[in-house]
Amino acid sequence: IMSQQADDAALVEQFPWVQITHDSKHHFRGWLDRRLLINRCDDCNHFHHPPKPVCPDCWSTNLTPSEVSGSGTVHLAMHLHQGAPAPGVDYSKGPHPVVSVDLEGTDGTRFSSTVIDLPVEEVVIGLPVELTWIERYGAPFPVFRPSNTSGKGGAE
Repeated sequence: IMSQQADDAALVEQFPWVQITHDSKHHFRGWLDRRLLINRCDDCNHFHHPPKPVCPDCWSTNLTPSEVSGSGTVHLAMHLHQGAPAPGVDYSKGPHPVVSVDLEGTDGTRFSSTVIDLPVEEVVIGLPVELTWIERYGAPFPVFRPSNTSGKGGAE
């Protein structure tokens, strides 16, 4: 489903595990195109997440879902030993990493997900990460992986 073609009912069907509201529907529509959209205030340029109907800084209702790169730094890292079932999460094999990432270019706005392609013990505060996408419940799901900051160069 392309996000422009997904009406509200189809969007809810694509993401049955989340509560989609009129405030968050643009955020999740972005996921269908593998784009991370974070609300930005048209009056004061402040980014904020999760989506709200007004800017938490200036209270303006002039908001635009804006694509961000998804690059950033781990601000908070948790290693969960139990939790709700989710595809690709097996607590019996060890802790599952959950992070809150300071997104570059958003003045401290954070987005939470997991980190892939790295041993859980290396998922630590200060880790540079970049956005990537996996499938969860048959729909795109944003996650992070370590950034290529080691100077190795080259594309993956």
